Amino acid sequence: MKKDYPRYTLRIPKELLDKLSITAEQNGRTKNREIELTLRKYISDYERLYGKINIDKDPPSQNL
Repeated sequence: MKKDYPRYTLRIPKELLDKLSITAEQNGRTKNREIELTLRKYISDYERLYGKINIDKDPPSQNL
């Protein structure tokens, strides 16, 4: 794992996780990589419809 990747805990229904395990295995990927590629495709499709999402390198702090 790359050290510059932030960690994110994902809660997911067991049935969906089981299906993800199958698709990842069939594609020769880890579950994490399968999720990452799926999200990349989703974002790409979204940006194709609605325009590029611009991310500031130093986003403002959020007061929680």
